[in-house]
Amino acid sequence: MKRALARPSGNWYVVGASDDLRDDRPLARTVQGREVVVWRGADGRPVGGPGVCPHLGAPLRDSPVRCGALVCHWHGLALHGTPYAGWAPLPVHDDGVLLWVRLDEVGGEAPLDTPVVPRRPERSRALTAVYVGTGVCEVEDIVANRLDPWHGAWFHPYAFLDLRVAGSPEGLEVGPPGRSGGESPCASGGGSPCASGVGPPGGSEGDGSGLSAHGTNSPADGPGNSANGTNSPADGPGNSANGTNAPADGPGSSTDGTNSPADGPGGSEGCPGGSAYGTDDAFTVDVSFKVAGRLVVPVRAVFTAPEPRTVVMRIVEGEGEGSVVETHATPLGPDELGRPRTAVIEAVIAASDRPGFVFARRAAPLLRPLARRAAGRLWRDDLAYAERRWQLRSTGRFPG
Repeated sequence: MKRALARPSGNWYVVGASDDLRDDRPLARTVQGREVVVWRGADGRPVGGPGVCPHLGAPLRDSPVRCGALVCHWHGLALHGTPYAGWAPLPVHDDGVLLWVRLDEVGGEAPLDTPVVPRRPERSRALTAVYVGTGVCEVEDIVANRLDPWHGAWFHPYAFLDLRVAGSPEGLEVGPPGRSGGESPCASGGGSPCASGVGPPGGSEGDGSGLSAHGTNSPADGPGNSANGTNSPADGPGNSANGTNAPADGPGSSTDGTNSPADGPGGSEGCPGGSAYGTDDAFTVDVSFKVAGRLVVPVRAVFTAPEPRTVVMRIVEGEGEGSVVETHATPLGPDELGRPRTAVIEAVIAASDRPGFVFARRAAPLLRPLARRAAGRLWRDDLAYAERRWQLRSTGRFPG
């Protein structure tokens, strides 16, 4: 986690889902106490800036968008996304799934032209859903939660049946007392669809899924491109749309298609020169997801943190190979009691080679609310985890 928090972000913050940006209203977010608004200009591209009107300070989040201009609802001042009377636009990036805003004053880092966007399945063949929640905690507590895979089967038994950490940073085999690698009680078999691969080749006994967490390993994905076809300075060696790489590109790429300062030159999971899943900063997890009733889907997933406020889970074997879940933490600023608040903006980008998945994509408007509800159930517990962690840290009572 310390290495993740030290990685460059270029001062980019996720503010919401691309699909939430309407033509008639702005998308508003507070980032570290700074009000920010994003809206679509006359050409359809997102523009953004401070959420305070330069005239008399009206909250621009409540103002309408007309013909590509944000019109203050107090006195009618129209902002077109260009500097005006001390109001200056902010860099905005739409990666097709999420909206990012660059706040150099807040981040204090050397700015990057584009955010560090993890490699994703092509959106044309993927189903996407974005969940947004808020907790009384700091970014560190959200990142710590997501980089703790061991808690999954214990804390979320309604979502995960088996979970075994097959690989951890620097080869450490650590986990809760009494469990090797943090595996759940049935991770070694026992007639359930266990992630350890015990059972017949087509899947564990009784799982009904026909899948195995250690099934056929398809060719590893090559270094990836970001969703908008461009590479940020942290991107791996994959070519962007214009065939160029930023100066900081390394010869290998990490699990999520990006290279951070901690990544080695050989790359990692799915990349030339790297081991199948090995990297100094990745967790490899064998886990069985509960779908419905006794139906479970065992997969192998890799967790990485390409920048300080993002944790990525990528399925590397099993159903939905290549699918990712991105968890982004955005600091909002203090509440009325002075406690920190952090937004969790989690994007699910699911893909599958099964022929029937095309029907799932067509049913996306119906499936997105279900996906958000499932994420919300998990984050109801995980935000309690993060909030408890912050509460103990802030009072000097955190163990260790």
